[in-house]
Amino acid sequence: MSSTRTRNILFTVTAALSIFLDQWTKVLARTHLKPLDSWRSVVVVDGCFDLRYSENTGVAFGMLQKMPGGRVLLTLVALAALALVFQYLRRTDPGQSRLHLALGLVAGGAVGNLIDRIAVGRVSDFIVWHYHGHEWPAFNVADAALVVGVCLMALDMMFDRRRAADSPPERARGGR
Repeated sequence: MSSTRTRNILFTVTAALSIFLDQWTKVLARTHLKPLDSWRSVVVVDGCFDLRYSENTGVAFGMLQKMPGGRVLLTLVALAALALVFQYLRRTDPGQSRLHLALGLVAGGAVGNLIDRIAVGRVSDFIVWHYHGHEWPAFNVADAALVVGVCLMALDMMFDRRRAADSPPERARGGR
C-alpha cells in the first residue's frame, strides 16, 4: 500500500471514529441527561468527573452565545478550518503518522460540533471535570478530540524542530 494511501486512511479512520463517538455520546446525553434538571449531575467519579447536560450556541466556554448571526459565522469558521486541515494534510510527508492522526482528530472534532451547529443550532456538552474544588466548563467528545489533536500537532512541531536542530547541516554531509 502506498504511503500516501496509508496517510489518507489513518486520517479518515481517525476523523470518522471521532465523529461517530462524538455523535453517539451526544445522542446518549440528549436522551439520558437532558431530561434531568440542568443543575443536576450524574456523578461518575466523586469530586473528579460528572456528566451534566448543557447546550452551547457559542464557542468554547460559552463565548459569543449572544452574537447576532453567530451560528452562520461559526459554521463558516469551522468550514474554513476544515479546508485548512485538508490543505495541511496534503502537504504532509506520508511518514508523519502522528501528524496525520492529529489532523484526523482536529477534523473529526470540528465536524462533530459542526453537525450539532447545523442540525440543532447548538452544541451539546455533557462532560464536567473537577480539579481541587474547581469545575472545568462542560465539554464533549468533539472538544476533547480537538484539544488532543492540537496538542499532538504541537508535539509534532516540537519534535520536528528538535530533529532539524540535531541533524547536521546539508553541507557537512557532502551536499550543497
